[in-house]
Amino acid sequence: MTDNTNSKTPRDGSRVSAWQTTGVPEVPAVSSIAGHYDVIVAGAGLSGMTTALLLQQQGKKCLVLEAASPGFGTTGGTTAHLNNFFDATYPEVESDFGEEAAALLARSGNEAMDQIKTLSARYGIDCDFEHKDAFLFSQDEQETKELDQMLAASQRAGVIVEEAAGNGTVIPFERAIRYENQAQFHPLKYLAGLVRAYQELGGELANGKLVTGTEVKDEKVLVSCGEETYGCSHFVYATHLPPGINQFSFKCAPYRSYVIGVTLTDGNYPEALIYDMKEPYHYLRTHEIDGQKYLIAGGEDHKTGHGDPEQSLATLRDYVAEHFRIGQIAFSWSSQYYVSVDGLPYIGAMPGSGDRIFTGTGFNGNGMIFGTLTGMIVSDLILGKQNPYAALFDPGRVKPVASFTEFVKEQADVAYHFIADRFRAEDLPELADLGVNEGKVVSYDGKKIAIYKDETGKVTALSPTCTHAGCIVDFNPLEKTWDCPCHGGRYDLQGRVITGPPQKALKQIGLDS
Repeated sequence: MTDNTNSKTPRDGSRVSAWQTTGVPEVPAVSSIAGHYDVIVAGAGLSGMTTALLLQQQGKKCLVLEAASPGFGTTGGTTAHLNNFFDATYPEVESDFGEEAAALLARSGNEAMDQIKTLSARYGIDCDFEHKDAFLFSQDEQETKELDQMLAASQRAGVIVEEAAGNGTVIPFERAIRYENQAQFHPLKYLAGLVRAYQELGGELANGKLVTGTEVKDEKVLVSCGEETYGCSHFVYATHLPPGINQFSFKCAPYRSYVIGVTLTDGNYPEALIYDMKEPYHYLRTHEIDGQKYLIAGGEDHKTGHGDPEQSLATLRDYVAEHFRIGQIAFSWSSQYYVSVDGLPYIGAMPGSGDRIFTGTGFNGNGMIFGTLTGMIVSDLILGKQNPYAALFDPGRVKPVASFTEFVKEQADVAYHFIADRFRAEDLPELADLGVNEGKVVSYDGKKIAIYKDETGKVTALSPTCTHAGCIVDFNPLEKTWDCPCHGGRYDLQGRVITGPPQKALKQIGLDS
């Protein structure tokens, strides 16, 4: 039951996802980045490449700056469900924003799926796109009550959904509803097609370019990548959170979700997309890769830097084993997403930027849909076109009153880590007796340090203070990373920034000094 280690595409963790066995074409080195661009996009995941491609199609001169390589972030770790129902449920959206907004949200999901299908057909992208039914099911009285509310609100929003006699799988249930015309795809095959199409249209893409800051000056945007500076008319952050401390640092909370890809001995693979109503919920689907079917199951989410990653993965394995006959656990991994305080993403111009700097963030667990919508909305705004969804997802929107409690809860947690992580007086042993491939934050010579021991016995020591806002990082034993519990910054074992808003590496510490 050993995990697959065959990765053709790098990702922001040590675990290999099911999609990484398919490589994204190597991006040719850009000989020079010179002159003025119409648009520069930071991030070559699905959001960034969709935005860049749609703008390049319209004759804009675009440059994509990627800190690592295409698909390195969440696009390479998603489970790639495509839905017109969301983690922010229709009853919640109706309550917070109104019935009209719920209907608008439903239409946006439909259009995003259509956009993926359209781009795939136009550019000949073979990404295993398939329409599927989706089943959402309850297992107790309270869940059934919530499911009834979900059914009614979804129908009011114009979604095609009805009560179902079955739930599409072998898992016991009390009641189920079936959503028609949902979909799934292979995210890295799709991303590879976007990259290829963008470059064939003359778009430029440069790897290894971490954007560290932007400045609006004289009606243009100056983009900093360390010591280098580039100029453009409009700039797009397709990077989860923009770097530095800004309003999104306090309006979005980072979470991690866990996934396994397993073979089944009895061949009883679900034909539909499956969702239970636990908190956090589980989600399942089937995908065939290189002639082999896999059950792709996800769940056990928790805030980044808070839960126990290994236990979360073990709990997910137990859940799947309880209901399915597992042959091999071929893949197991985790991925990161951000949740906004009111449940809907922030897509559009960043407040205070003079409509020069744009972003898309707070996608919750619906990144492939909202990432596509980011490309559609932001490209329209840059081109001066009206977009029917721009107001709903506007980053400058006023929070509904109902979201204030969630905002206070999330930020109280952040405030706790600002202070308690640095001053709690736990009696940790100096340079604890680490096991191989183990990391932890300990007290050493009166200071906190992050230490890790590799398979050769070598110990690496780092400052555990996140360079973004000063919280103390926590070791993620599953992905072998240092994760910040405040805003989701993540670092590799040498302290280098992998993802998130930090711009600088963790400081290395010499243990003998």
